[in-house]
This record gives sequence, C-alpha cells and structure tokens, in this order.
Amino acid sequence: MGTLVIHPGEIGAASEREAVITELTPEQAKKRAAAVARGDFSELNDAEVMLELKAGNLQAFDVLLNKYRKQIIHFMFRMVHNQAVAEELAQEVFLRVYRSRETYRAEARFSTWLYRIATNLGVNHARDTRYERSAQTVYLDDPDPETGTRPDVADDTPNVEADILRDERMKAIRDHVMALPERQRTAVLMHKYEGLDYKQIGEVLKLSESATKSLLFRAYQTLREKLKDFV
Repeated sequence: MGTLVIHPGEIGAASEREAVITELTPEQAKKRAAAVARGDFSELNDAEVMLELKAGNLQAFDVLLNKYRKQIIHFMFRMVHNQAVAEELAQEVFLRVYRSRETYRAEARFSTWLYRIATNLGVNHARDTRYERSAQTVYLDDPDPETGTRPDVADDTPNVEADILRDERMKAIRDHVMALPERQRTAVLMHKYEGLDYKQIGEVLKLSESATKSLLFRAYQTLREKLKDFV
C-alpha cells in the first residue's frame, strides 16, 4: 500500500493543493491507511485514490473505473453518436489513466484530468472520421443507453402533434449544437450534458474561467438565435 504523503514537487499552486489533497494529522493518516488496507477508499477523494494507484494499489483503479465508467461512456456517446465506439473510446480513456499512473501529478481535480483525456480522444476521433460522419445522421438526443431517458425531453404526452413538434425541436437542437465550432461544441456538451462547471470546463480546455464563460456565452447565443423559432 502506498503513502498519502505527497512530495511538494507533485503539487501545483497552494490553492490547487488544498482542493486536491486533504491535509491529515499523523493519527488521521494512520486511520485512513488502515481503511485503505481493508479496501475502503471512502475517505479519499479521487486524486488521492489515483495517488494510491500510482503507489501500486491496483484496487484504486477499480474504484475509479466503477465511479466514472458510465459517465465517460455517456460523454463519449454525446461526442461520437455511436454506442460501440463510445464504449471503445471509454475503454481507451481508462487504459490511458492506468498507463499514466506512474507519472500522474495531483495538480488538479482527477475528474478534470479524466475529462481532458476523454475530450482529446473524442476530438481526435471526430477529426479522423469526419468524412464518414458527413453522411450520417447524428442523434444528440438519443435515449440514454443505461436509463432509456432523453436528456431534453420533458413532454411525454401521447399526442401525435406534440410528438412531431418535439422531434422537430430536438432535431434542430442536435443539428445546431453539432454545427458549433469544435471548442464551443465540446464546452456545451460538458456543460449541458455532463454538468461540469465553468472552472472544470476551463481546466479541460485549458482556458481561464472567464474565457470559458465567454466561449459558452457565444455558443448559447448562437443556439438561441438559431432556435428562436422553437422557443
């Protein structure tokens, strides 16, 4: 089992350290180490779990995989619109997490680092397959593969006219979201569908929080203009 003592060189700014690593008294550290030895990671945040993996505790990888696998598959599905490809890319995301364990540095929240890996893979896939996708229909509002629910659909009334209007609205939303410039599109997917806040999105895209707000403002302004007939 590894130690939770972090070398100062592994930590970024003081404010980031406070957010990522929990300061412990020797007694608390001993109690936590005993819990981890029993396979109980409940007192560790994600970055600390990742540091356990870095130290050689392979149980830590299962903890992270179980916590984030569905989220990452959903995120990749929103980016690539194909369930099988989304699962393959999600598998690659976690493979990269595992391969990077020895060089991992707790400089930001683990989820930020994870979504950055996922975003890079999704963007690369989109670029590599853009000619194939040009002939495909995208389904941003497809039912959730796990729950069967639609993220934007609130009207379940069994009314033909309402169904037609809803389908037209959803098609317009997905078409215009997917037509956004790449960074705007990625930011909207993370903000709208993954629930990431401005700071997290900015860290993934390597933008300041204010630049992220500006990026999303432009994206939503474009969407409002394009979708004004549906409001």
